[in-house]
Amino acid sequence: MNAIAPRLLAWFEHHGRHDLPWQDPRTPYRVWLSEIMLQQTQVRTVIPYFERFVAALPTLPDLAAAPLDAVLGLWSGLGYYSRARNLHRAAGLCVEHHGGDLPRDADALAALPGIGRSTAAAILAQAWGDRHAILDGNVKRVLARFHGVDGWPGSTAVQALLWRHAEAQTPDRRVADYTQAIMDLGATVCTRARPTCLTCPLAEDCVARREDRTRELPAAKPARTLPLRHTTMLIARAGDRRVLLERRPPTGVWAQLWSLPETDDPSAAAETLRRRTGGVREAQVRLPPFEHVFSHFRLNVTPLVFDADATTAAVADAPEHGWFDAAEWATLGLPAPVRRLLEKLETCPE
Repeated sequence: MNAIAPRLLAWFEHHGRHDLPWQDPRTPYRVWLSEIMLQQTQVRTVIPYFERFVAALPTLPDLAAAPLDAVLGLWSGLGYYSRARNLHRAAGLCVEHHGGDLPRDADALAALPGIGRSTAAAILAQAWGDRHAILDGNVKRVLARFHGVDGWPGSTAVQALLWRHAEAQTPDRRVADYTQAIMDLGATVCTRARPTCLTCPLAEDCVARREDRTRELPAAKPARTLPLRHTTMLIARAGDRRVLLERRPPTGVWAQLWSLPETDDPSAAAETLRRRTGGVREAQVRLPPFEHVFSHFRLNVTPLVFDADATTAAVADAPEHGWFDAAEWATLGLPAPVRRLLEKLETCPE
């Protein structure tokens, strides 16, 4: 087998990313947080969220002690909110069972909520330099092209083969640099579309380049049609520009985030709000409908704006619902489309 580590490490010295915020200081907590944030999210998007998060919660015990609402508020807009909930749960388990630190053991790490095999390996390699192979999306693409691996990397058989290649290629020394190098190569050179093979240190022995198959490797996930669902979001606003928000259920879409009341029946929107609040006037503003795409379905949203009467607006807040002004909801864990709606509301007439 052609060893790729020497070439990757030489390339990394001059072209790799050495100034990412989680690299200095490179603590297990910061590495863990970055790895969770980088799941299905690009580096340039993650950086400001990471910096804001560690400024507010600089250590693992700080994260464990923080209210979940504060964690979700810091995460708001980054998406895939189960990552934040799992991060919070895992921090609590580390305080309870591991003395407030991440365990330096692959099985114990992988057993924590939201981590799994590849993320555990990345933490061990990046934080401590331990020899563990990683297999995130960028690494799968590099190895699939270099070794000419056919099939969708998400399938059991193809993933098992890629793990074998990952294990064989991981060097015994400079593991932290190697793991960063292969991730950087996939992110900046061996990209999904238009890879720059002329600048790739692995091009000479790459099967996909040699056989002109970079467009087809790795194979795409089999296409499927996403089902379409519909909902009406109800924006009840008081005269002082507070809006009614409620906490989502503990499971399901946007679990435990604050959001707007919803109904499946637009004709019953006003009645739905009356049952929740005690009284609103008829809809005053109908905002343009929009579509939000999840991994497993598309959601068509129709927003309706209602004015709350004085009695309704005076209803006391409760743990699962409350009236919030712009300064307050800006700090809450809100789904990104709901946050955009509320920002648009600020420009709507009273």
